[in-house]
Amino acid sequence: MSILRLEIVTAEHMVYSDDVNVVVAPGIEGELAILPHHAPLLTALQPGELRIRKDGEEIYLAISGGFLEVRPDKVIVLADAAERAEEIDVVRAEEAKRRAEERLKTHVPEMDLAQGEATLRRSLIRLKVAERRRKKRL
Repeated sequence: MSILRLEIVTAEHMVYSDDVNVVVAPGIEGELAILPHHAPLLTALQPGELRIRKDGEEIYLAISGGFLEVRPDKVIVLADAAERAEEIDVVRAEEAKRRAEERLKTHVPEMDLAQGEATLRRSLIRLKVAERRRKKRL
């Protein structure tokens, strides 16, 4: 099976670097799958779940936006933030979800509605990715 090099980088550190078979990323116009020998591409990413397939195994990450670049020799994801499923603190994510829902419900005038919705969306993505890992272990 063909492989491609994948690097996922945030401002803080290299999150992932390995040879993989497929990358499925949340593009701004929908999910896009990158296979070996994909045409060069540069696109923005929206917050969502990034999936990696390597040797029949799936790896899940929660990302909060960024850019994806497909080069002839590798795929680079420059993410605003990225967390592997095993790094997600489910209790903290649940608390962030609860706080975001409460803020949206009370609609405090000084709170930006779009920011509240983005916070809620990020916490839901983190919980979805963590849940996938939990189900995989069962």
